Amino acid sequence: MLRYSLLALLAVAAPASAAERPNVLVILTDDQGWGDLSISGNTNLRTPHLDALATDGARFDRFFVQPVCSPTRAEFLTGRWHPRGGVSGVSTGAERLNLSERTIADAFSAAGYATACFGKWHNGSQFPYHPNGRGFSEYYGFTSGHWGEYFDAPLDHNGKAVKGDGFSADDFTSRAIAFFKAQTEAKKPAFVYLALNTPHSPMQVPQKYWDRFEKFPLKMVGDKKEDVNHTRAALAMCENIDDNVGRLSAALKELKLERDTIVVYFNDNGPNGPRWNGGMKGRKGSTDEGGVRSPLHIRWPAGIKPGTLVPHIAGAIDLYPTLCALAGVKRVGEKPFDGISLAPWLLGKEAKPTERVLFSAWAGRVSARDQRFRLDAAGALFDMVNDPNQTKDIAKEKPDDAKRLSAAVEAWKRDVYAPAKKDDRPFTVGYAEFPRTVLPARDGAPAGGVKRSANAPNCSFFTNWTKPEDAMLWNIEVNTAGRYEAIVHYTCAKADVGATVELALGAAKWTGTIADAHDPPLRGAKEDRVPRQGESYVKDFKPLSLGVVEVPAGKGTLTLRAPKVPGKAVADVRAVELVLVK
Repeated sequence: MLRYSLLALLAVAAPASAAERPNVLVILTDDQGWGDLSISGNTNLRTPHLDALATDGARFDRFFVQPVCSPTRAEFLTGRWHPRGGVSGVSTGAERLNLSERTIADAFSAAGYATACFGKWHNGSQFPYHPNGRGFSEYYGFTSGHWGEYFDAPLDHNGKAVKGDGFSADDFTSRAIAFFKAQTEAKKPAFVYLALNTPHSPMQVPQKYWDRFEKFPLKMVGDKKEDVNHTRAALAMCENIDDNVGRLSAALKELKLERDTIVVYFNDNGPNGPRWNGGMKGRKGSTDEGGVRSPLHIRWPAGIKPGTLVPHIAGAIDLYPTLCALAGVKRVGEKPFDGISLAPWLLGKEAKPTERVLFSAWAGRVSARDQRFRLDAAGALFDMVNDPNQTKDIAKEKPDDAKRLSAAVEAWKRDVYAPAKKDDRPFTVGYAEFPRTVLPARDGAPAGGVKRSANAPNCSFFTNWTKPEDAMLWNIEVNTAGRYEAIVHYTCAKADVGATVELALGAAKWTGTIADAHDPPLRGAKEDRVPRQGESYVKDFKPLSLGVVEVPAGKGTLTLRAPKVPGKAVADVRAVELVLVK
């Protein structure tokens, strides 16, 4: 694999002084496919601002991510293949990035940048997995994978529960703009990671965008399985993304930051539906081309020539080393990158192709991609130059290439992709610098008759809690011995008031009684443009303090039960919260 010397690249790209370092804005969208842009040839929608990032800067012809959300995010953050960082899933803790990994935000923070993340995190919720523990001094968004509502949603601001302001993508963008303004006034360079949560389901979008697409006759379609209304909602959300990118570009220009700001835009996986995607095989969840090809647009007027087209394959693992090289920032940590710096191609300093192979992995399936060929997860070989839609297996015609890529996959599996095993890392609790720890239903395990409110755990709550033998369990590790307040976030019908609940961690026990009814309706269906498939509907939960108890440090199972159940049910539970009391 061709690699570049970071020191050599810094000599090419480093600004004259720290004060002249460029700002960095990384925009990552959620479930938006390569084909969801007008620059890709899709005439169903208009994305002039996203397209302009490419025409005013650089566009990568073949850029690859992973088939689903959290692995791609981990690779961007670390410059390393996601299994190295412990990311093996998208929920119930498997999405967490190992604490031994150092992130791109750690590097930019160490270099004197103000760092912020706005939007969907999806690489761990409890500190120090939380963004505030991974190099971001400012965080506003949600740390889960799915979220149940996109209007005035419950969010996290630096570890505190807050209510969002309007449509989430608009809200996150406004926060990013405000952060750039604040750092401009402070005369400090900014590194901003704007992780928009759209067009991921639930398919909610402001009315003005839906008005344009609700009855829109699609000119370009996917396959016969396409849900036309789902596609319309996704395209409406993509036009909202484009408008927000327009707002960001206008703000940077107004702040006189446009020339010296590196803006990066890419997606986290293929489209979340069988809509038009250039005829490529596969979508989200697939290791084929359509499931892992993403746009990559990078604009930097001070350093990148407009209209630059990079034909070489690249991946999310390349962004950390690339941005460090462009900004003159030294990486932190000792673990080697799997990615390479793309700076020479962006700056016109190097045009030699790389002899490299990129890997896509999900659910035990691995495919390999070099500059010309893709070896799919079943061992079929495709010439992606002459057959970009993967219609003809040429493994028998090109046995040497099939053998070479098969050997590369096996070597990668041995080195990186260990057999799947149960993730037994405990959820972290009790840090003095982050005393509030929320343990949502997503991260717990139901026992007895208890079940989740939806198949997708990420935004679910526990329900069907009816008997003393029912339970909810969390595998945790308490970092700091001390006094902890326990809070249960519940709903309960009036007829079921009176249950006694007990939360236990070894010898430590909290008890309380559900004395107040709180039974709000579910929300979300009214705002959905199409019926949701996986995410739970949501409702407001009431906090019930169970008091303060002394807790030792160490690992254990936190168990919530109800010794006394006077009604037909105990309660629905969204989360348990443990607060280290100073």
